[in-house]
Amino acid sequence: MQILKKNIKMQIPNNFGGLEKAFCRYDKSKVVILPVPYDATRKWLVGDKWKKANVNNGPTAIITASQNMELYDIELDKTIAECGIHTLNPIKVSKDPETMIQIIKKETLRHIQNNKFLVMLGGEHSVSYGYYLGLSEKYPNVSVLQIDAHADLRDSFDGTKYSHASIMARIREIAKNVVQLGIRSISDEEAELIKNKKYDIFYAKDIYDNTNWFEKAIGKIDKNVYITIDVDGFDPSVIPHTGTPEPGGLDWYTVIKFLKKVFAQKNVVGFDVVELVPNTYSRASDYTIAKLVYKLIGYKFFLK
Repeated sequence: MQILKKNIKMQIPNNFGGLEKAFCRYDKSKVVILPVPYDATRKWLVGDKWKKANVNNGPTAIITASQNMELYDIELDKTIAECGIHTLNPIKVSKDPETMIQIIKKETLRHIQNNKFLVMLGGEHSVSYGYYLGLSEKYPNVSVLQIDAHADLRDSFDGTKYSHASIMARIREIAKNVVQLGIRSISDEEAELIKNKKYDIFYAKDIYDNTNWFEKAIGKIDKNVYITIDVDGFDPSVIPHTGTPEPGGLDWYTVIKFLKKVFAQKNVVGFDVVELVPNTYSRASDYTIAKLVYKLIGYKFFLK
């Protein structure tokens, strides 16, 4: 099946996967990719050119990298793109985080009400709150599964309650069940909060080298699940180009095996991938994240 133009004389379509029109039409696609290049509350490892515009070029880098993937998946024995993947234009960025959250919520609702499986590409992690607010209107009591190096449980950070460092504090105010995985960097206030609230935290030090925790983690989430992935949840040897790289993270196969089980046992209603900071001299992280997104789409629609 000819989905991707292989002739180098022809221009590859500028969408996720480089898909021909028949496989990326909105009305025929099960999946919609939403790029949200927002980056206003982070300060470290953000290029001056992008920071001045409060923009993160990660979503564009992921989409560009995806155009170089093979579309056949060995594990699933499927060409995943056959489900149809439509790529939206990037959301126009507003500097104010509260305004941005409402814009994302509105856009999320527009597509999930059309019965599309929405995949959001950030941007900094604060964008996930708007996405979650939209999902939770259609799926009451949706559980949240976070993969991240950081707990993101600060009540506010740098003058706003809607910072990238406060995303899970906001989500926990609404979500009934939240599981956080791969955590390995927290403040003393967050540590005290976690102890007092008895939050379900799976620290990287306890899970990086085994799979004994898989069923326990899955057992703590309800049927409908939203997955938010900060790419610094991976070890920097897997994805080095991110806003705050932390040593001692999760490896590719551990994450993939775990998420496969989640998709098999639960109804994943959406996922996002955030916090890529592209590097001009290496596209490895861009490509790895594109493969991750494509793999998870495959798990959603082609697991037997």
